[in-house]
Amino acid sequence: MTEAQIKVKRTESILLELIPEALGSLNDSRLHELDVIDIKCSRGRSDAKVYLDPASYTEAQKNEFLKLLRNARPIVETYCMKNQGWFRSPKFTFEFDEQMKKAQSIEELFKKIAKE
Repeated sequence: MTEAQIKVKRTESILLELIPEALGSLNDSRLHELDVIDIKCSRGRSDAKVYLDPASYTEAQKNEFLKLLRNARPIVETYCMKNQGWFRSPKFTFEFDEQMKKAQSIEELFKKIAKE
């Protein structure tokens, strides 16, 4: 692992702790219930994708959460930047992680095949 990759991983792990704290400090209680699953930073650490747990939210609820998060993004970025003493924070992009649903459906297909 190169030094640049280590820095990216370190930034991701710090953000994984800070973003839920930042969401919890917001006045909107709807954002307090969101769970951050993973964070992927770009190579230069200027952008970061924040993956959220889709849980049992409907598409309308997911869209509402994403709209709220787009509005709260600058506040969350400022919180992370001030907390760590960084000169700048990565620009966050929030999205729900659908990989778990895909993995579950694939597992169900394998179970059906095994039964036949």
